[in-house]
Amino acid sequence: MTHPMHGPNRFKLGVFSMNADGGLTLTRVAERWPAHWDGIARAARMADEAGLEFLLPIARWKGFGGEMNSRETSMETLTHAAALSGITKNIALFATVHVPMVHPVFAAKALATIDQVSSGRAGLNIVCGWNPEEFDLFGLTMIEDRYAQGLEWAEIVNRIYTEPEPFDFDGQFYKLKNVSGKPLPLQRPRPVTLNAAFSPAGRDFAAHTADFLFTTFNDIEAGRSHITDMQARGQALGRDIGVFTTCHVVCRETQAEAEDYYEHYAVTMADNASADHYMSQKQKNSNSHDPETYRLHRKRFVGGAGTYPLVGTPNHIASEMIRMSNAGFAGTTVSFVNFANELPYFLANVLPLLQAAGLRQ
Repeated sequence: MTHPMHGPNRFKLGVFSMNADGGLTLTRVAERWPAHWDGIARAARMADEAGLEFLLPIARWKGFGGEMNSRETSMETLTHAAALSGITKNIALFATVHVPMVHPVFAAKALATIDQVSSGRAGLNIVCGWNPEEFDLFGLTMIEDRYAQGLEWAEIVNRIYTEPEPFDFDGQFYKLKNVSGKPLPLQRPRPVTLNAAFSPAGRDFAAHTADFLFTTFNDIEAGRSHITDMQARGQALGRDIGVFTTCHVVCRETQAEAEDYYEHYAVTMADNASADHYMSQKQKNSNSHDPETYRLHRKRFVGGAGTYPLVGTPNHIASEMIRMSNAGFAGTTVSFVNFANELPYFLANVLPLLQAAGLRQ
């Protein structure tokens, strides 16, 4: 089968972060996402049946403190993808893997297993890590050149999948003997791979390792420069790399209703201690956002981890997605305060508008 990320829809959609409590939010509202399996499974089936392309989890090992300690409860992503393979039929199932915390020999076998049991629907989101508290949890030192380790990690995984004989690896970070691993993935030479990066070093890493880059922006038109930059990096290596963005969604019947709810959950009911901690750690240790985003858009960090807000009626949200497509983005992820409650309205009311615009079949 064709992997969904290579499917026919001009603008692809994925559901992001429902494996973690709160999703992408740092809110105290009662309806915040609990990340219980029954709800995850229900929302995953909805997305699959509606024809969305992928499910993308976040990899978190510790919460961000505050009243709710959001993300403390999170499903481990390789296990999560394997579990989802048994209850879905067509949607791509990504695992988000921290390079320093997961050995490449183990990751290669786990990912190939998911690809086998899902009939070729596995995907890998490579993360080199940014949160020092999570490195401390594993007893690891957060090194400066994490992308160099990531390149070795990716090379080992790829060689396991492509070399017919066992091999030795003598690198700076890994020194391995007689490496091999089966089963091989159904996707050849490897499962679809993505990476989220904003910094030049991160984008160079993505250019070498990923089929798709995920990036953030302050406004849609400014996103064009990210696409141009990434495509140039890929072309320099003879690679064609698609560029996605990521959004948090409040979709309601009226614009006022949507904006009122956004203000309620992302301002009035913000978990401010958690937001302060998250934003300071992210700005200090990660290059995932434009520096201006931290100064201007606190609401976006509470509302959806600094991603772009899609807040309004179905028509407004569809028009914003059309603008993203016209800017050159291959698609976006969506997240919600409560996936099971809000995804049905989004699917029923936004997807037909994207179909009418020619962005989806």
